Amino acid sequence: QVQLVESGGGLVQAGGSLRRSCAVSGRTCSNYVQGWFRQAPGRVREFVAAMAWSSGYTADADSVKGRCTISRDNAKNTVYLQMNSLKPEDTAVYYCAGGYGSSRYTPSKGQDEYPYWGQGTQVTVSS
Repeated sequence: QVQLVESGGGLVQAGGSLRRSCAVSGRTCSNYVQGWFRQAPGRVREFVAAMAWSSGYTADADSVKGRCTISRDNAKNTVYLQMNSLKPEDTAVYYCAGGYGSSRYTPSKGQDEYPYWGQGTQVTVSS
């Protein structure tokens, strides 16, 4: 059973940066994928970024492209989401999620491919 514990988040001014962490335990499959999603008030939850853990292949959403980096620390079993040049529209509850891709090179983008979810943390970007 995969367990995810998130940290980071909070309040930041527009133009600022933020790093979120997600500690992963119970990960065993070579196709394991670590993803980040977010849900703004009144909107559906959307994909932000993902990494296929064993290969390091990554993917990110157009809305954060060029402003977002997903990385991992294998020794700490932790994945990080670094977001720069934050905008008020980045305000949302951010979730890390664990799932399985079709191969070790596939950073899945669909929520249905992620059966494991962290508790979610609010990120607020003030203008």
